[in-house]
Amino acid sequence: MSRRKFTSAPRVAKPLDAEALNMLALAYLGRYATTRAKLRHYLVRKLASRGWEGEGEPALDAIVERCAELGYVDDASFAVARGAALTRRGFGEQRVAAALRAVGIDADTAAPVRAAAREDALEAALRFARRKRIGPFAQELAAPDQRRRNLAALLRAGHAPDVARRIAHAAPGASLTRDE
Repeated sequence: MSRRKFTSAPRVAKPLDAEALNMLALAYLGRYATTRAKLRHYLVRKLASRGWEGEGEPALDAIVERCAELGYVDDASFAVARGAALTRRGFGEQRVAAALRAVGIDADTAAPVRAAAREDALEAALRFARRKRIGPFAQELAAPDQRRRNLAALLRAGHAPDVARRIAHAAPGASLTRDE
């Protein structure tokens, strides 16, 4: 007995209107912590894929601002949380700043987060070194080529050159403090 496959036409999503755009924004915010820029980008993507049938131009900026007024989007809180998470994972100030720029956080909002990352620079670099077994967390003293690779890894993680150099060239088991 042969089985017949029934295929249906692909479902085409209806074009968006103002109410649907608001509902999409709220659904997105219910699932993800985000920034104003990312919310706006999401809405632009949805408009590009589904089209617009509302009157006039879609009021994307008004929707984003309304969500911010209601407290559904808070760039400052997002920046603090993202910066703290990256610092806990061992990333430095430059990497934190780049991550915040990538999600649309402006420099003024990112400034306190960068200052906090700068304050915790050595601790974050040591967390990164522990995770990667670099410098004081290595099993044995690294060869010069390996030390250069370790230094490069610390720099890519966003750490200042002086901090990265201290850790990459530290002997296994060495204790590094801020005072040095």
